[in-house]
Parts: sequence; C-alpha cells; structure tokens
Amino acid sequence: MSHVSPAFAPVFGNCIKLLRKVLYTESGQPFLVAGSGTLGWDAVAANLIEKDEKALVLNTGYFGEAFADCLSLYGADVTQLGAPLGGAPIKKQITEALKKDKYKVLTFTHVDTSTGVLSNAKMIAETVKEVSPETLVVLDGVCAVASEEIRFDDWGIDVVISATQKGLGVPPGLSVVVASQKALKVFEQRKSLPASYYISWAKWLPVMKNYEAGTPSYFATPPVQLIYALETSLKTIMEGKVSLEERFKMHRETSVKFKTAMKDMGFKLLPLSDDTSANGMSAVYFPDGFKAPDILPKMLKRDIVVAAGLHKDVKDRYFRVGHMGVTVVNPERGDMEKIIKGIQDSFAEAGYKVPSGSA
Repeated sequence: MSHVSPAFAPVFGNCIKLLRKVLYTESGQPFLVAGSGTLGWDAVAANLIEKDEKALVLNTGYFGEAFADCLSLYGADVTQLGAPLGGAPIKKQITEALKKDKYKVLTFTHVDTSTGVLSNAKMIAETVKEVSPETLVVLDGVCAVASEEIRFDDWGIDVVISATQKGLGVPPGLSVVVASQKALKVFEQRKSLPASYYISWAKWLPVMKNYEAGTPSYFATPPVQLIYALETSLKTIMEGKVSLEERFKMHRETSVKFKTAMKDMGFKLLPLSDDTSANGMSAVYFPDGFKAPDILPKMLKRDIVVAAGLHKDVKDRYFRVGHMGVTVVNPERGDMEKIIKGIQDSFAEAGYKVPSGSA
C-alpha cells in the first residue's frame, strides 16, 4: 500500500481521531511519525524550547534523567526535581520549585519503566495551573497511554508523548505525540527556527491536518503497516467489548493481582507505595542471593520473557514485568496466571523457598 494512496488517507485520519478519544481531548493535535517513543523528547525539545529557556524535569527514574539529557542537548537550562528511589516528587516540592523560578516547560514520566513508578498526572497538572499557568505541562506517556487514565483536556496537559508498543498494543516503530492548542501557539510564536528538520511541527502539522481531512500528504514516509495496525488497535480499544473506563479498571485490578502474588512470595516491590505504583507494569526486587541470570533463563524455558533491571542504582537487584493491553483485557487467554505460575516455578527451580508467613 502506498502512503499516498487514497485508500490509506482515511486510515491515517481515523487514527488521529481515535487517539483524541483515548486521551479524552477534543482539540489536541496528534502527530504520528516514524520513530520510537524517544523521538517525542526531540519533538518537545526542538519545537517548544529555545536556547537557554528553562525546563523543570520531575525525575522518577532512568527515563526522566534521559529526557533531561535530551532537553539539555537542545540548549535548555534544565533543573531536575527528584525523589527517593521508588517515589515521586510531591505537590509541595513541585510548588516550591515553580515559585522559585519561571519554567517554559515542566516534564514528567507518567510511568517510568525503569522503576515502575506512577506519577500523579492530575495533581502535577493542577499544581502547574495554580502556581505557574504559563508553563507547559509535558507528560511522557510511553508506558502509560491506554493503560493509565489520562484526561488531556480536563487536567490541562499540553503534550503527551507516547509510542505504540506498550498499552496501545502495536509493534514498535511509531512515535505518538499529542499537543494542545496552547503548545501549538507557543510553537508558532517562537523567535528562532525549530532545532530539528525531521521532527519540526512546521513540516508535520500540514501533513496531519491533510490526512485527517482525507487527503494524502507527504513530508517523510510514514510506516504504512504500523498505521494500519494502530487503527485496528484503536478501534478495539474504543469500539470493542470493553469500554475505555472499564479498560483502566481492569489494568488496576490486574496490577493488584500480580503485585499481591509477588508479595505473597515474600518479594518486595521497587515503588515505595501503592500510590506510586504503575498499573501496566511491576518492578520487583529479587530476594537476597538471586540475580537475573538465575531466573530469566528459567522463565524463558516456560515461554515467558521478563525484563531485567534498568535503573543504574539497583540494576542487578530487580526484574520488570509488563501487564497491559491484551494480557489484561482478554483474561480468557490466561496470560497473567501463566506469568505468575512461571515466576513461582522458576524461583522454586532455582532453590528459592517462600518465607513462612508470606503466602
């Protein structure tokens, strides 16, 4: 299928319309561009930040720190606001930081996959609106969109960054960005040219508008097959047997089920509290004496792939499990039961004994 085929244009356009529904926005402008979720960082840095403008990054793990690096490379004056490992900055900290200086953007990772930490997006956006309403609120939702509730318009989010390979349930390779009209106005009023050619909104905005209107358009070749796959997934999410609200509820329930099973084995979770714990994934510490090479190959023998640690401070001490998308909303597949049993059996094979009183 050609990317300028008349048959392709309505598929692309429908993806744009359905993405708005997933994020509860009427006026947000989606951008679908070939690339990974990381390209969304470049989109923010290149289009919304000019040299020496200030950015406040709420750091809850590897991806917050990496976003800060990206912003710095584009010339931003970056301040990072951190929290203890497994925690997230609280309202008081954010308020104090916003009062101390004027920031062009505030960014945060809704779910940082390096730690399994969930940031309170609603609270963060409301705090910015109260203290520094001119500051743009940027939500990195690569591991959050379609598994965590994001009410773009109601909460006052200005940019959501995402990708297709997690909650949206599509193969990787498509960068998803949604920008508010406020963010687009800031872009239009910038004094210098965008700091990137490929991800410039000046290039992509006409393309997105044309495709939504049903007209093939071109700047750079879109990943046609991924756009088709995304439409299929978005239709399933918005028009399937499970409503969007029920979908989020099922993710919360599955998260509790998995985390409870891990606690019953005597395992400790990396997030410090349930309030800062993601619903689409879990980060679990290995018990003393065990590391990834002891367990992950045994899981693989059972056709289960889990990820080793990523956060530099505890990289070898924990593992990560995703539970989102079809795994959650199609429980008849039995995925979660297989994963939990696989973890139990793999640790038993490695010689782990559940402490008395844990289960």
